Amino acid sequence: MDWTLRPATPADVEVIAELRAVVMRPDLERLGRFDEHRVRQRFRDAFVERDLSVIVAEGRFAGCVALRPAEDGHWLEHFFVAPELQGHGLGSAVLRGLLARTDADGELVRLNVLQGSGARRLYERHGFSVESEDAVDVFMVREPSRGTVV
Repeated sequence: MDWTLRPATPADVEVIAELRAVVMRPDLERLGRFDEHRVRQRFRDAFVERDLSVIVAEGRFAGCVALRPAEDGHWLEHFFVAPELQGHGLGSAVLRGLLARTDADGELVRLNVLQGSGARRLYERHGFSVESEDAVDVFMVREPSRGTVV
């Protein structure tokens, strides 16, 4: 699948907020934490244009991802792929591209994923390991790699 990243703009906020609600709904409902308004508003409140990229696949909006600089590396955030495109390797391809950049810079990457989310397996396949967890979130970290990423 052909894909690219482009910088996000304020015009992308609502479509991304909607995608976030759709993608996160099953996990948030399972955890008893889904709220129709809050799931969208949390993204709106956290939107930082300079850190966020829109994933464009086959010429159309396919998702988004943020790689936010942190004191000791980066935080991978807001990584959402449209449900109809999940399971076709797009998420892995995007993640490999981002990790190649952080590996080249020798920087670690952190993220958090909801407890029980299938996305955790994706991150583990790409070298992330559990740093800590609580009842809702699993916090993961990946040291820079000099080897091949799956």
